[in-house]
Amino acid sequence: MKDKILVWDWPTRVFHWLLVACFAGSWITSGSDRYLLIHVSCGYTIFALMVFRLLWGLAGSRHARFASFLRGPGAAVGYVRSLLRGPAAHFTGHNPAGGWAIALMIVLGLITPIFGWITYNEWTGDWAAETHETLAWAFLILVGLHLLGVIVGSVAHRENLAAAMLSGFKRGDATEAIPRAYGWLALVMLIGVGLLWWWSMSV
Repeated sequence: MKDKILVWDWPTRVFHWLLVACFAGSWITSGSDRYLLIHVSCGYTIFALMVFRLLWGLAGSRHARFASFLRGPGAAVGYVRSLLRGPAAHFTGHNPAGGWAIALMIVLGLITPIFGWITYNEWTGDWAAETHETLAWAFLILVGLHLLGVIVGSVAHRENLAAAMLSGFKRGDATEAIPRAYGWLALVMLIGVGLLWWWSMSV
């Protein structure tokens, strides 16, 4: 029986659930002139969150770093095959397929708000609005695939992956645990991202 260890640091968890809230808020308010300001605010916040996640992927704790979960396409395909054929390969942090989903989410989370910002400021014609909408749909599809992966992974590994992203704890070897105190660097980054968010809202 493996130990219950701390895998996800609090900055990663806060980022994850803020992204869930902002993405949901942006979709609920899309296409509504009445809630346009909320939609725009959610978009700006998503952009700021992705900037933070990009930085945290380079300087964060062990399992939050890109180096720990970004692997080649072959590894991602191999992991999906193991889910379908069994036994499913287990990873303490993100699995290879999930790693690709995260990377794509960061890319879409940076590009989609940029086109939304261009559209909001009416700098170009309809092509920017159409691009923004297309990217948003691609983001939604990716989120759907991510949720499907979470469900399948939870069943295959007999662990609640969504709950782990709330508590930070999963089953694993003690040597793979992260230290609990990992906050000062995240706070510095969050302040910087907060300033970016404030600046973007004021432009």
